[in-house]
Amino acid sequence: MRRALWLVPPAIAVAVATFPLPSSWIETHYSRSVYLVLERRLTTWTNAIPVALADILIVAAAAALAMRAGAWRRRARNRGLRLAAGRAVAEVTATASAIYVLFVVLWGLNYGREPLRVQLDFDRARVTPAAVLAFATERANRVNELHGPAHEAGWPTWETLPDGLAESFGRVQRQLADVLPATAGVPKRSTLTFYFERAGVSGMTNPFGLEVIVDRSQLPFERPFVAAHEWAHLAGYAREDEAGFVGWLVCLQGPPTARYSAELAALVTVMGSLSGDERRAVAEGIGAGPRRDIDAMREREARVWPWLRRSAWGLYDRYLRANRVTEGVRSYGAAVELMVGTARREGHVPARRPGAHGER
Repeated sequence: MRRALWLVPPAIAVAVATFPLPSSWIETHYSRSVYLVLERRLTTWTNAIPVALADILIVAAAAALAMRAGAWRRRARNRGLRLAAGRAVAEVTATASAIYVLFVVLWGLNYGREPLRVQLDFDRARVTPAAVLAFATERANRVNELHGPAHEAGWPTWETLPDGLAESFGRVQRQLADVLPATAGVPKRSTLTFYFERAGVSGMTNPFGLEVIVDRSQLPFERPFVAAHEWAHLAGYAREDEAGFVGWLVCLQGPPTARYSAELAALVTVMGSLSGDERRAVAEGIGAGPRRDIDAMREREARVWPWLRRSAWGLYDRYLRANRVTEGVRSYGAAVELMVGTARREGHVPARRPGAHGER
């Protein structure tokens, strides 16, 4: 009987992975309700902890693994290698399965929610080459306008970002869906920070603590958009393109420092989708100030280790595809499609599709 219990977590994990819940059910009963209640409580708690919960979990996992390895060695000496190896495989499989199910329950189920493209007034037909070029030109004009006021205002620290953007973060969530908004997480330093810096990872959302961990080497004018992007994940927008879009809206409805950060990030992203001639034409319209900031971003990125970046992003690509994000890491660039193809009202308010969940 006890041996059969080791099969329970793998059986549950297989069922969860094989038989996904309907997206409409996830949207209504999880992403907009149960999950947000959980997020507000858990993120409020992790915000109060001065260290990253992820670090505590990593240390605890390493200690538990060391203890179990010792037990497996003793079992191998007393009962034979074959029995010990079988027990080790059973324990590791059951533990990994339990961790996967916990990941799905705490946050991962958001990957199965209804896409924003269905909920918003989005039309892919609007995303034409001419429209993308016009969007890039507008972004260049906006960073030129915002550069002076943003730099003069002074850049917030990681710790003060929630104070300056919490209002717009909540407002955008209510604009997207009639919900009690998620809580913004304090961007934290972690033992993972060195890895982030060398792998070219700006930040992550810890799904087991619903906390935000960031690469502290990000430049001051990059911080607001990086934080808002991760907060979008905390709000239940798991896909990278949707998190980028939501983070962009949050910053556009925030102070000048946040608006500049988001517009600069959007400009750099959309430039990558232009042809050579179009890219040069847009680049000619970028002012000296924003150009210096872009050059500083490139200098920071030059410190990335290429081999580690390829490995990290390759692994993340497989992770996204395993969670039914078919575009993999290319979903980052798809944020531009949402930006161009979604109708917006005055004040950068996204227009919802009539009849969608939450539309009144």
